[in-house]
Amino acid sequence: MVPCTECYGDTHCPAAGCQGEAAPCTLCEGSGTCADCQGTGFAVSESTTIYTPNPDCEDCSGIGLCKTCAPLCESCEGSGICSGKILCPDCLNDETAKKTCDSCEMSGFLDTTDCTTCHGDRICPTCEGSGEIESPCDSKFFFSPWALLPAVIAIVLALITKEVYSSLFIGILAGGLMYANFNLVGAWNHVFNDGIIASLAGPDDGAYNTGILVFLVILGAMVCLMNRAGGSAAFGRWAEKHIKSRVGAQLASILLGCLIFIDDYFNCLTVGSVMRPVADKHKISRAKLSYIIDATAAPVCIIAPISSWAAAVSGFAEDGQGFNLFLRAIPYNFYALLTIVMMLGLVIMKVDFGPMAKHERNAMDNGDLFSGANEYANAEGEAASDKGIVMDLLFPVISLIICCVIGMIYSGHFFDATSDSYRSFQVAFSESDASVGLMLGSAVALIITMVYYMIRRSMKFKDMMGAIPEGFKAMVPAILILIFAWTLKTMTDSLGAKYFVAALVKSASGIQFLLPLIVFAVGCVLAFATGTSWGTFGILIPIVQSALPADNALMIVCISACMAGAVCGDHCSPISDTTIMASAGAQCNHVNHVSTQLPYAISCAVISGITYLIAGVLGMVGAPTIIALPVGIVLMLGFLLIMKRDQKK
Repeated sequence: MVPCTECYGDTHCPAAGCQGEAAPCTLCEGSGTCADCQGTGFAVSESTTIYTPNPDCEDCSGIGLCKTCAPLCESCEGSGICSGKILCPDCLNDETAKKTCDSCEMSGFLDTTDCTTCHGDRICPTCEGSGEIESPCDSKFFFSPWALLPAVIAIVLALITKEVYSSLFIGILAGGLMYANFNLVGAWNHVFNDGIIASLAGPDDGAYNTGILVFLVILGAMVCLMNRAGGSAAFGRWAEKHIKSRVGAQLASILLGCLIFIDDYFNCLTVGSVMRPVADKHKISRAKLSYIIDATAAPVCIIAPISSWAAAVSGFAEDGQGFNLFLRAIPYNFYALLTIVMMLGLVIMKVDFGPMAKHERNAMDNGDLFSGANEYANAEGEAASDKGIVMDLLFPVISLIICCVIGMIYSGHFFDATSDSYRSFQVAFSESDASVGLMLGSAVALIITMVYYMIRRSMKFKDMMGAIPEGFKAMVPAILILIFAWTLKTMTDSLGAKYFVAALVKSASGIQFLLPLIVFAVGCVLAFATGTSWGTFGILIPIVQSALPADNALMIVCISACMAGAVCGDHCSPISDTTIMASAGAQCNHVNHVSTQLPYAISCAVISGITYLIAGVLGMVGAPTIIALPVGIVLMLGFLLIMKRDQKK
């Protein structure tokens, strides 16, 4: 037996605000002005008909108040609370039936009805009030601190051996052995069938992951095309004339990274392909470039309202107001905001410390951009045309941005006249599938780019076809690491790591002034160990919403702490897909990128943690919590001044 993964042992119904009765509609909050059903409880459309409830329906237990049984209001899911009342389940507002209905006294509506989650008994329906459930697996390590061990093994080995492939695979094998209680056959099946194969072809994440891999291959092909057409070289020549300093080159990289905020994968590879020639001209190490790329990927996307990350957070929120929640959380996302401040301060003040300082000295003094072996040497050896112009680079990049935006809203049904997202950019983006949108958008952009180069006569069709497999080969390191990282996440999930961490957060809800700091720290650890920030959102955001009421001053701060902690852990983790993408975009050795970025990310995390502690104290005494942000900025600038002084010594 393990603690219930729905109520985490408190035995109460986990429905928000459950008192045994149905909660008000989240759209009109019982005001009687529901835009979808106009207070009737039924969706307003010509197709609305009287229906017969299915007595075997598991969603509503046969009373008919659910979207499965009938075309009811999608906002209140059949509760009828849109008008401040609840649709009577006995007569269903049928004019004939309600004339003899005693339940609603012939009105067609009730003042209260049972909660659709617990059906009025107010206890957790998952564990039936016991607080415990049967373990979903037989592993003795399930729902324990040991569930994080496979990720810890992979991370420690990667940092010690500087070899990421074998480190990840050893971590995966450790997870498989723990899941199967060290049965070799069971471990082998779990690693390959439930892990590697499921990550690419499974019913849950397989399609999404495969779409991301296709997107990477297409981007690799486009980068190779731009190089062979001479676009990258032409941009380098232009940059040599117009960008006169290392500071200017780094600021240009930061600016481009902030402008491409739609998606972190797209950001990493696009900024990398565009700015590599510029960075090389000014002897900026690949480690520093990969840090800039990584610091303008997830930290920028998590504070951009129009991004795949905003869509993800909107989907994870439980109250139907996810996008509004995301917007309110932006000023309190201290790690993301302080990362941008730190990055600008490092560049403008010309400060470097830790392993990054060594890489930068090697680049400036010796022209060694890699400080070691260059695993992307073959990819960089492509013959480039000397007839290229800057537009040969800008046109494909602009096409890619436009096509990916259109692809994202297409996947969110922006062009579907029967959808709620029809011609609503905000709704379509919040409901988009980043995997599908980026894959379709990049495919169209690749075709447009090839047609453009044919019209320009920059390349022959045969040469363009030859560039596609070369682009794929350039992405092989990133693809291999991604597949292993996804598989490792499957191993930790199967051991109940996310439930263990979620229970820790739930148990800390009593010490509220420390809660923002605790949520931030737990988010960091979970994202670092699993390599997924989105998975961390999905676990922590619903827990915070259930632990704190909506009117609590610290609720929005803690929601932001979820996001900030997830981005911080993602930023630090060598098995994070975004970190891997940043290495691929800058064509930097992955372990070099992680080891040089880690001191910067940890420094920012410490200052962010202090800022969240200040926000928690301010919230408890009734002061504006936003005061914590300028305090955090001052702390960050003070830290950089100290590091600048030590650098001079």
